[in-house]
This record gives sequence, structure tokens and C-alpha cells, in this order.
Amino acid sequence: MRLRFWLLFAALLVAIPAFASPLVTGNGFGFAVVSPESAALRRFYAHPYSYGRPDPKELYGEGIPTANFLKAMGWHGEATNVVAEYVDDSHVIHARSSAGEMTVFMPFGLRQSVVIARWQPEASNHAAIEVQWAHEIGIEKSVMIAGVPIEVFAFQDVEESLLMIPLEERRGKGWLERSNAWALVSMGKDADVTAVVKEFQEWRGGLSAKELAKRELAEVEHWRVKPPAQLVGEQERRLWRQSEMVLRMGQSREPNRPGRYGNGLIVACLPDGSFSNTWVRDMAFATVALARMGHREEARVAVMAYFNAQPTGKMRKETGGLDYQISVVRYWGDGAEEPFFTMEGAPNIEYDSWALALWALGEYVSRYDDAALLNEPSYRGTVYESAKDFIVKPLEATFEKYGDGLIVAKDTSIWEEHQPDKKHFAWSTALAIVGLKSYAEMAKRAGDDAGREDALKKAGLLQKGFDAAFIRDGKLHGTLEEGIKNDIDGALLAIINFGVVKDPAIIRSTVERMELLKVTSGGYRRVRGTYTDPAIYEYWYEQEEFLFVDFSLAQVLRNLGQKEKAAAIVERMVQKSAKDHNFVPEMYVAVDCKLFHGAIGDPTGAIPMVGYGAGVFVMEVLSR
Repeated sequence: MRLRFWLLFAALLVAIPAFASPLVTGNGFGFAVVSPESAALRRFYAHPYSYGRPDPKELYGEGIPTANFLKAMGWHGEATNVVAEYVDDSHVIHARSSAGEMTVFMPFGLRQSVVIARWQPEASNHAAIEVQWAHEIGIEKSVMIAGVPIEVFAFQDVEESLLMIPLEERRGKGWLERSNAWALVSMGKDADVTAVVKEFQEWRGGLSAKELAKRELAEVEHWRVKPPAQLVGEQERRLWRQSEMVLRMGQSREPNRPGRYGNGLIVACLPDGSFSNTWVRDMAFATVALARMGHREEARVAVMAYFNAQPTGKMRKETGGLDYQISVVRYWGDGAEEPFFTMEGAPNIEYDSWALALWALGEYVSRYDDAALLNEPSYRGTVYESAKDFIVKPLEATFEKYGDGLIVAKDTSIWEEHQPDKKHFAWSTALAIVGLKSYAEMAKRAGDDAGREDALKKAGLLQKGFDAAFIRDGKLHGTLEEGIKNDIDGALLAIINFGVVKDPAIIRSTVERMELLKVTSGGYRRVRGTYTDPAIYEYWYEQEEFLFVDFSLAQVLRNLGQKEKAAAIVERMVQKSAKDHNFVPEMYVAVDCKLFHGAIGDPTGAIPMVGYGAGVFVMEVLSR
């Protein structure tokens, strides 16, 4: 094993990228982050999301942040020659530096937010471990449980406490000198220390930290699905494996209980990538990716999360007055709806979120022939009843007559325009077609023939409305409203891949017009941005290369028979991901700026993306 690591890290040193994202490990109960520059454990989050609930003092704020215990935990002094990577494309992180080696992971076999961390100094190095807390210590005490000395820390203004459990023999006087290996355990305010430690020790089974890492890696391999035959080359195989782990790490395993209903929700990005909360849209792509690749249990839990999250329906005044189950944008970590209040002081209303939840549900039920799920109890009745009364009905209430058909009312849609800029988006109407067709299949399984017939009828009327509203002068447009911004829109590619547009001439025209969105980094942005004020976030955001668009274009090109062009687009992203821990980022730098700084082509934005990153890559592979 030692020789294997040396060979691996020697190879990485030759081609280590100028840009390296932090490495994240998580187990569905929390996250930990390792710095690739210092090889220090620099974050340990008590929960698997950035913001647990809204802040009553700041309506337009991001909410109450999840507790982080650490500023840094690692070697004393400066570590040089750092190389940090995942072991075997897992969530186990291994780092080597001038001071020695470090292994960090959060175990999936334990239903606790716990980090296992082990440091091994070089033989000629006597470097010690030090810790810097993220908060002032309120209480520090030592307790002896079953012969093991446990350090308990309570911090000022932090609900959770932290337990430090040594995993090796003592070697010094101070508590931190007792061991080079530790279990860091987050403990809720009402938890019993003895019970928490007992559960941990039963899971540990007397193994050393090194043995625990070995066991964890074996369990990960047992959990994985067989990689598909259509993977091309070793780099793509590794990206598939790491994407598989990103999807797993992004899903909350915290059990539902009064006041918290987030079990199964999937964050849009792993920390510290800024979007470590759940967007309905991103989660739909993550859920479908899990279902299609064969991770049935994770996909099922994700689908159920849509139907158990609460409270929702907060924006009824803005959505026609009907109550609804699926958030109009995203969720707090506790499962409550968050309509994403922004710097513009306005919420988002994204009707495509409702349709995407229907799509994800339909994909799961169809893939596994699991009609029993439709009768599963949920927050608002059975899953099927909830889908019918609290997704389909409010979605249909948004339909407006257009020509001989229907379209979805103005909303903020896929690119989150925010309410003052709402429009009739092609994406929202297209996804309503997809969602109703998925629902129609579920109605058939549920024996609801009338519901099936009505859904298909309305899907047909939406198709008529879509064709009339968004296909004009032989071209596909992103909005009904005229304007350069969405005249050509990267979302149109995904609409084509959903099968809403079938005319080969229209498809070829859309692909040709994508040149209007090509950027200096080599790929494509979302839209032709029209913001003129550099102080506005979207001014810069809409100038960068967006990988969701790149993946969508690759699939369209492949379906047109242009397989070499499609393969080249994907290969470029695969090779760039290989230089950054096999992460799929949100964007690449096309215009260097303060918000998205870096060399042209560097990964930027949220890194790693879960649904829009790992999920769309997995779906790209499986679509071949």
C-alpha cells in the first residue's frame, strides 16, 4: 500500500494543476473539508447543508448557517510539498506533505456526523498536531467512558457540542498529544454523551484508524454499481466513480423528526462551493442520475424527500392561490421551502421545479417498476395523492391559453431571472409537457384512467402552445418575449434532449445558433447576458462557460450523428476534471473577474456540482 501511494503521488506531482479545489468528505450527516494547500482539516460541519433554517432577523438573508467547528486541524507549522487526493475515487482523503501523511473520511456506516482523522509523521519529523477552533470555547471537560478519555467541547453561540475520541495509544501529557488519530463527533444539544460514544465504539469494533479507512474503502466498493460499458478510457472511468461518490455525499441521511424534514434531500454543491443547499432542479437531475445508474435506495429516498419536505406552499399568493408541495426554488436544510430571496429583494417562482419533481418520480417508478411507492404515506397523503393534488393541480393552474394550445405562465424558470424579470420561458412549458407525460404513466399504474387521459390531453395542448409560442420564423427561442438575451438559450438544448422538439431542421438551426453563446474558454454560456451593471452578480455569471450547456450540446450532437464532435466536448471536460480531483464544476472561467477569478478555462463557480455536475455527467454517459 505504501509503495502504491508513493507511485500515485509521484505521478500527481508531475501534473498537479495550478488550480485545486478543496477536498470534501461527507456521510449524509455532515461534511468535512481538507485544504489542498496546507493538508489541514479546515472545516467540520455539524449537518450536511450550509443553512439549516431561515433567519427571522433578515428576510432576504441566506439563513442560519450550519455550525462549523474548525478553522484548521493539522500539522503544527507550515507544511510544504502538499499533495492531496481521494483514495480510489472515494470519499477517503489522503494527503502527503513535508510533515507526514494524513487520512480523513466521514464513515457511511455510522449514523452520526463524525470525522475520522489520522496523522502519521515522517520518521525524521516530530511535528505535532494543532487545532484552531472556529468559535470561542464555552465549556471544555474530560470524561472517561468505558476506559477511554473523551474530550467534550461546547462553544459559544453553537447548539452542537464536539466530542474528541482518541483512536490510538496516548503519547503525551496534553489531550491533543494523546493520539495521532481522532474521531471528531458532532453531538446535538439533547444527546447523551455515553450513548453517542457507545454507538461509535460499537461501529468501530476495536479497529485502528488505519483499519477503519481500509474497511470504509471496501464498503464503498461493495456499494458501487457496475460501471457501464460505454465509458471511454481510464479518465472517464475515474470520473464516473468520483461522480458516483459526489452524488452519495450530497444526500442527507439525517432522519426526519418534528421540526426537521430534510431526509433524502440532495444539495446542489458540496461545500465550500456556495450552493450547499437543495435546489429542486439540481436535485431532480441528481435523483434521475442515481435511478438510472442503479442506486435504487438513494433514488427512492430522494423521491420521498420531495413529498415529505415541509412546510411548503409559502408563495401561494404568487402562484394562483393553490397550495403546493414542491418548493418554487429550494429548501433549507430542515426541509422547509426557501423561495430564494436575493439581493434584488424579490423571490423566485420557478414552475419548472414542480414539473421536474414529477419527472424524477416518474423516472424512478418506471425504472424499478415500483408502483407501490405511489401508495407510500407522505406529508400530504399518499405519494400519488400528493402528486395529483399538490403538484399537478397547481401546475395546471399556471397554464395560459396561447393560440390553439397552452403555455406556462410567466416565471423565473431555469436561469432564475428573479420576479421583476419573469417571462414566458420555453423551458418551463417544455418541462410541463415532460412532467405531465410522466404523471400520466403513474396515473395508469394507479388505475386513475381519468387522470391519465386529462394529463395527456393537457400535455398535447401544451405541445401545441409550445410550438406556436417558441418556434418562430423557423427558429427555436428561449422566451415568448422578444429580446437578445434568450433569443438563443442554452436551455433549448436540454429541451431537445427531452424530446419536446423533434423537427431536424429546427434542431440543426439551434445547434448552429449556439455559436452566438460560444466563449473564449472553448465552451458555451447560458444566455447572451444583458445586465450592464458590474455590481450585479448576474452581470459576470452570465459571461462564464456553463457545463450543463456543454453536456446538453454533446448529447444533441450525438443524436444528430456528429459523434466525434460530441465526444470532443465531453473529453475536454473529462480531462479538465481529472486535474481537479475528478470534480465537475459549475462553470469554467471565460471572463476573469473578482467573482470568478482565474485563468481562462479554470473551474469556477460552485465546485463540485452535484446534480448539475456529477449528475449530468452520469446521464451523459448513460445516454450513449
